[in-house]
Amino acid sequence: MSLRINDIAPDFTADSTEGKIHFHEWLGDSYAIVFSHPRDFTPVCTTEFGAVAQLAPEFEKRNTKVLGVSVDSVEDHVKWKNDIQKVAGTPANFAIIDDTSLAVAKAYDMLPAEFYLPQEGRSPADSATVRTVFIIGPDKKVRLTMTYPMSVGRNFAEILRALDAVQKTDGAPLATPANWVPGQDVIVALSLDDTAAEERYGALDIRLPYLRFAKDPA
Repeated sequence: MSLRINDIAPDFTADSTEGKIHFHEWLGDSYAIVFSHPRDFTPVCTTEFGAVAQLAPEFEKRNTKVLGVSVDSVEDHVKWKNDIQKVAGTPANFAIIDDTSLAVAKAYDMLPAEFYLPQEGRSPADSATVRTVFIIGPDKKVRLTMTYPMSVGRNFAEILRALDAVQKTDGAPLATPANWVPGQDVIVALSLDDTAAEERYGALDIRLPYLRFAKDPA
């Protein structure tokens, strides 16, 4: 069964480019972006990991750790990081785990449907992890998931935006509207009446009885 929002993210122990990782312990009181990719030394994956490397300072500012998942070995990851740096112009200073056993890919349901078909006639591509992203909170719960096919590179600017939205609304009676970016107005939850909402967030922009905007409480 696939992981759902608010499920506890499966714990695991795996070797990585930063040494052995015990996931829940490694996460500590941080958020995490956990993302899988089909193979090392492949074109789309190299551009994606380069994009993550370039965004490393942004994730750090948000108290967020990044963890790549691959079916390849740590030795291959270390070699591949040289290619990532050539493309990105900056080192990929985040951990990539060795999931040659597919233990993590299976626990997080990162495999395509074809993986579960009979072995006969199955190609290596059928056993490759699809492009899955999880945002996991400090409480170890899954806050957001995204899944892309192998042929489609992810938009990590959107993943960063989604992380901002998750953190903005985490534990607060707020939601973010479509296409929201930090600094824009947010939606006040209906759990607060107008008086309580104004006391907490200031003047409201009430567009419908159930759609009330307030300034971003940055």
